Amino acid sequence: MKIIAFYLPQFHDIPENDEWWGKGFTEWVNVKKAQPLYKGHEQPRIPMNENYYNLLDDNVKIWQANIAKEYGIYGFCYYHYWFGGKLLLEKPMEQMLKNPKVDIPFCISWANEPWTKAWVNESKVLIPQFYGGKKEWKEHFDYLLPFFKDNRYIKEDNKPLFIIYRAEVIDCLNDMLDYWTELARQNGFSGMKYAYQNLTFDLMPNKDDSRFDYNIEFQPSYAWNDLNNKSAVQKSKLWNFLRSVKRRIYAETEKRLGFDLQRYFNHKGKEKNASVLKTDYDEAWKAILEHIPENEKNIPGAFVGWDNTPRKGHRGQVYIGDTPEKLNKYMSKQIQRAKSIYKKDMIFMYAWNEWAEGGYLEPDERTGYKNLEAIRDALKANNEFPW
Repeated sequence: MKIIAFYLPQFHDIPENDEWWGKGFTEWVNVKKAQPLYKGHEQPRIPMNENYYNLLDDNVKIWQANIAKEYGIYGFCYYHYWFGGKLLLEKPMEQMLKNPKVDIPFCISWANEPWTKAWVNESKVLIPQFYGGKKEWKEHFDYLLPFFKDNRYIKEDNKPLFIIYRAEVIDCLNDMLDYWTELARQNGFSGMKYAYQNLTFDLMPNKDDSRFDYNIEFQPSYAWNDLNNKSAVQKSKLWNFLRSVKRRIYAETEKRLGFDLQRYFNHKGKEKNASVLKTDYDEAWKAILEHIPENEKNIPGAFVGWDNTPRKGHRGQVYIGDTPEKLNKYMSKQIQRAKSIYKKDMIFMYAWNEWAEGGYLEPDERTGYKNLEAIRDALKANNEFPW
């Protein structure tokens, strides 16, 4: 079973972050300043041996790859930030490409949202997102091509797997993907394998997902949606129609203006009388394990934990009650479901190192290596250890 963990590169300085949020800003700034916001709230989270690493150090990336493989993680899915030729946080992935000692399979997810101050709980847009035409699409593809050609890149049938985080906001989606597929064939591939990651595209009525091979059930977003659509009102046609209209307005606004209206209203709506939203970890996993895939495109997801209060403070959300023992039990069941229900040999895991959102497998002072051990043991119990 190929467990592919999402990988965040924001653990090194960049000039833009220095300018926008202060000299030396990385994800660790939010992690270190976190505080417990209610009785029993386990914050701040501290890496084992206070390993507040810098991803520009190749030894860190080698260490990550080695321990990931040791515990059965098949590969990383690197978040990639591209804004019409402008790159952010690109250096860790570029350094990985040049260093074969970072020996782990990988793929790329284009985090195609506008660049905002969400990292520090603000909604201001710093870099809007626009997509251009063939000239810009080719420039983007040419940047990605050396990654696709690398032997470590995850491919199926000689087709690189490329993920788009928010497909619903790309106004030229089909034309761009068709062109990239053509370029891939010109460069020796048999085509491309495309996947989308964000729940919103999945929920849009009459969506055209014809270019996509896969729909990644990004967790815990799908679980949250299932947990909040149980009542008769929430299942009614009128309720779902109104929600679909709202989603379409948000998507169309972002297509035309490069501005995430939903994030703006979500932020404004929580400014007054905010309190941490608590969701039961077991209930979330129950929803995951009861979810029926819509069709053969669905790839199952999983999550180790979620607590984004280091970024959002009292406006954050925490999935309470996670333990390595529970993760082991739930992962074993999800591995079985991936094979028997989804007919897939991969699971996308949130996440390898989302420290400021509580979604990380890397060892910490709270549980050590136990979450990684939980995954290793679940894989071995099902005869699915990949190495």
